[in-house]
Amino acid sequence: MNTPHEHIVKSYDAELRRLTGEIIEMGELAAKQLEASMDALGKRDSRAAQRVADNDDALDAQEREISHGVLRLLALRQPIARDLREILAALRIAADIERIGDYAANVAKRSTVLNLSAPVPLAGSLSALATLACELVREVMTAYRERDADLAHAVWERDAELDALYTGLFRELLTYMMEDARSITACTHLLFIAKNIERIGDHATNIAENVWFVVRAEPMTEARAKRDLTTEWRPGDP
Repeated sequence: MNTPHEHIVKSYDAELRRLTGEIIEMGELAAKQLEASMDALGKRDSRAAQRVADNDDALDAQEREISHGVLRLLALRQPIARDLREILAALRIAADIERIGDYAANVAKRSTVLNLSAPVPLAGSLSALATLACELVREVMTAYRERDADLAHAVWERDAELDALYTGLFRELLTYMMEDARSITACTHLLFIAKNIERIGDHATNIAENVWFVVRAEPMTEARAKRDLTTEWRPGDP
């Protein structure tokens, strides 16, 4: 027969597993939102883009539910040590995923405006950037599900790849704008879209840092390599 203490512990563990499952589901929805927004952009499908923007409400609702779940866990048991890290990480990770969803929705909204202009050849270059961002989101959610600190660290390091792709696209778009003034409006929207995708990578690294902290009980202390050199680039640079 279970003691009252054992019952409380089992209830707590079940609630934590449920919370983790909800966060994993939320992360997958955010990745699918980005993929759908890029599909709408590539097809110049404004209706599909609007559906992506409208679906952002679902992620917002999930984050609110997870926040309530965290409060329930805090009320159920006064956590210490790893239990407390798990609960705080859940709250932070849900917030990062919600921001990823916001950026995916922003991509969709920008794509509807882009459809009012002639296509820009470089728009296709966004695909590689978005594909890598989706990989980082999915890999870091796997790291969270498995509580895999090494995988989380690998995602954290790979953000530099996303920065490098973003910097290259930024340079291409600015060069294209200088060569053809008629493309300035469309390219400006593409620059905003690229920046939104780059920011998704930053939130994936935030999640990676939280996973690392949950597992290792210490923050990552090494400096993260940054290859976003857009603030340093000048016309004429290679």
